[in-house]
Amino acid sequence: MFDMTDPRPVRRLFHAAAALCTAVLATRGVAEAADEHAAVKAMSEFRSGAQEKTVIQNKFFVKENRFEVAPAIGIMPNNAFVTNVYGGAMLAYHFSETFAAEGTFLYAPNTGEAGVKGLTKTLVLIAHDTGTGNFQQPLDRLQLGAMFAARWSPVYGKINLIGEGVVNFDVYGTGGVGLLLMTKDTATYNDDFGSDELASPVQVDPAAPSAAYPAVNVGMGINFFVNQSIAIKLDGRSAIYVAPEPDYGNNEGVELENRLYTPFLTTAGVSIFFPKMKPRYNF
Repeated sequence: MFDMTDPRPVRRLFHAAAALCTAVLATRGVAEAADEHAAVKAMSEFRSGAQEKTVIQNKFFVKENRFEVAPAIGIMPNNAFVTNVYGGAMLAYHFSETFAAEGTFLYAPNTGEAGVKGLTKTLVLIAHDTGTGNFQQPLDRLQLGAMFAARWSPVYGKINLIGEGVVNFDVYGTGGVGLLLMTKDTATYNDDFGSDELASPVQVDPAAPSAAYPAVNVGMGINFFVNQSIAIKLDGRSAIYVAPEPDYGNNEGVELENRLYTPFLTTAGVSIFFPKMKPRYNF
């Protein structure tokens, strides 16, 4: 039986009720504080912009404050008349993970008749068979090239190709200026063709001294990182320059007009980064 004359149970009940009210108020205070903190954070992000979140964690390769040397070989695939194979090297300095300055230097040997493509031979033979004896096919090909550009690398990622193997890569774009030295050869009909079984249907002769043209270059490339000092590089860029239009041998006394040329330069090489990379860190 509950004895109303005994004050101790009443005091115990009062203390329990007071403790319960205190707990409810404290929980409400914590919730209100959390809501207030979230509201302040949301307002701060609204005013200053949300902080950028980096998706790639524990980045495998760091380029900042490092040099890059990339010996490479390449071809000019959009030259329909002659095969243009060249070698060279790229040198770059990476100011940050996304920005670098680079210089590219290329040299292509003149392969003469051996580098003439089938289209050139066909055009020369057609001109000979139709009686256009003075026809000549211009063969402008890269001899030397020097290009200087800024490089921007906005994309870094990882690919899981086979099993547990992960390949790290980055994609970059380039833009800059340069100087191209072009040979000025022509392909004409070879009179020995037919009488000599080994003779080529065309002969290649220099039409004029090599000419240098300032150019603008734009392009993009991708690096596949093998380890923390070596990467496989694929690069492609267009070199845009202005030069006189082609002379097919029927422009005597006529001044040639200028036109726009856009040779496309593709290279594949191996990039070597130095000095040694600092210990890997998280972003």
